[in-house]
Amino acid sequence: MELKGKGKKPNILWICTDSQRWDTLGCYGNTFVRTPNIDRLAQQGVLFENAFVQNPLCSPSRGSFLTGRYPSTTRLTRNGQECPEDIVTLPKMLRDQADYVCGLSGKLHLSNCDARLKLGEEWWRYDSAHFFKGVEKRIDYGYDVFHWDHSSRVDDPSSAYTQWLRDKGQFLSYEESEHSPLLVKGLPEDLHQTTWCVEKAIQFINGYSARPHPWLFSVNIFDPHFQLDPPEDALERYLDILDDIPLPDYREGELENKPSHQKPAGKKGTKVSSLNRSDKENRLCRAAYWAMCDVIDRQVGRLLEALEKSGEAENTIVIFTSDHGEMLGDHGRYVKGPFLYEGAIKVPLIISWPGKIREGYRAKGLVEATDIAPTLLEAAGEPRNPGMQGQSLLPVLMGDQDGDHIRDSVYCEYRNSNPKPPVSLSMVRTETHKLVVTHETGEGELYDLQHDPKEFTNLWEDPQAAETKSQLLLKLSDRIAACSDPLPPRVGIY
Repeated sequence: MELKGKGKKPNILWICTDSQRWDTLGCYGNTFVRTPNIDRLAQQGVLFENAFVQNPLCSPSRGSFLTGRYPSTTRLTRNGQECPEDIVTLPKMLRDQADYVCGLSGKLHLSNCDARLKLGEEWWRYDSAHFFKGVEKRIDYGYDVFHWDHSSRVDDPSSAYTQWLRDKGQFLSYEESEHSPLLVKGLPEDLHQTTWCVEKAIQFINGYSARPHPWLFSVNIFDPHFQLDPPEDALERYLDILDDIPLPDYREGELENKPSHQKPAGKKGTKVSSLNRSDKENRLCRAAYWAMCDVIDRQVGRLLEALEKSGEAENTIVIFTSDHGEMLGDHGRYVKGPFLYEGAIKVPLIISWPGKIREGYRAKGLVEATDIAPTLLEAAGEPRNPGMQGQSLLPVLMGDQDGDHIRDSVYCEYRNSNPKPPVSLSMVRTETHKLVVTHETGEGELYDLQHDPKEFTNLWEDPQAAETKSQLLLKLSDRIAACSDPLPPRVGIY
């Protein structure tokens, strides 16, 4: 394998959204959204059709893909934890090993960002003023430039985005949308957090384009995370086609054969359930979510144009991905939680590097978010960190490895990642099947993805699926064993 061209090490522009499913882009087959800029990025690089995160919640997933290690190995397994002091992120590796300058705008969320849990069991009754005491706790993550904002829904004086708005005489609004109480009136696009994230990235690129040091910049956009607050003009075009928007994937009675921790999803009145919503409300949620994705695409287009004008495009690896998915009403649920359905864990992953890697290639094989960090280290010509557990995708990017079959399985875990309910899940997914174990109860899920791609029929108790179940349980035990920390490295015989 030989990379074309010489010179300084490649820059890295890492665009990471929050809660964006894989099926929200035109290049992944969505015919409703307008995402020409990200679609063009896919045409210029490699699109991974089956990319999965290793936890369906923010902190565990982010800690995992920033280190190339599994959540149970990083010990960052839940939202609300403080980040372990010894965690080593990719920006730190590149800064310390290869003299990169690294920057970030937007969300990091490797440490606690909501302190209300200490207020008692009814912590959720307290408003956002109790969320923060300041910027989330930071260790040395390797970021030299740090424009932090945890949530564009919280008026936080520690947030660089909040400060940016206040400088413009603006404040975050929580006014309910006239279309549905599930929606919030969003700020105009020029004031949206997505726009601010991109603006900071453009300033960074312009500032460092003439410098000899390679750079990495993380554009950590909060959208399309709930609450749904697209700009009104972005939502408008979907209102004209609302009746054409498909309803969430749900089959009547499907929850009856699911594990007990999923049963509350069907109760009428639960805030995160789609089952007690009208068809119009469910379609409005999907429309608002897609409208936010459209805004992301427009701003990504602005960012890529600035990169081109800077003269750095030919020497910059661009990644577009997300930290996890969103249920979006499927299986009766919104948001995320102890669910390892495709909607929650399957994300877009597009990598572009003009003139260096394949262009317009679609890799069908299974990949994990743990694979991103080792891929970028190898692309930068740097040695693999001994603690990494993911595998480099550079051979696939370069055309030296078939992209149809990359991994034989992907692994995902959930370890009480939210305060409630307390539940621990482990998942293994192959090209044809998915198996999920609920450790506390001995319950589980088994789906034949070839015949049941939307995961309606749980075959866990089906006698005809017993052999498949046994094989997958063995594979799952192997994957759990492989999460054992490779650190510290062995240095002697005894």
